[in-house]
Amino acid sequence: MRHKVDGRLFGRPANQRKALLRNLVASLIEHQRIETTLPRAKEAKRIAERLVSLAVKGDLASRRLALTYLPNKEMVSHLFKEIGPRFTGRNGGYLRIVRTRRRVNDRAELAVLEFVDYEDIMKKHEKKESKSEEKK
Repeated sequence: MRHKVDGRLFGRPANQRKALLRNLVASLIEHQRIETTLPRAKEAKRIAERLVSLAVKGDLASRRLALTYLPNKEMVSHLFKEIGPRFTGRNGGYLRIVRTRRRVNDRAELAVLEFVDYEDIMKKHEKKESKSEEKK
């Protein structure tokens, strides 16, 4: 019986499962928003929330712990310099899962995993781009 056994296995060996989740979290940090299946999004959210909490904390030990999970130093510096400071006044709940559709071929439920302030950041980014186009 699986009483109180935590986490999803995804029908994969442990090393493949870990690689899958590491890549999902890395893509999320890089792009601020990803679309994947609902169970994968839920598992990736657990890990990404912990990493953002480390980034909010911001000390050297937290940076080293984040380095054990993320693939490269640039990703960790992006997490600690850009994403962490955005959530300094917030106690958790950095990500949201929005169910979108069902995939055509296998009817898997898809979801978008994004940061809570994603829309605000995209609006600011679009304003900067429109101003730079007007200057040209």
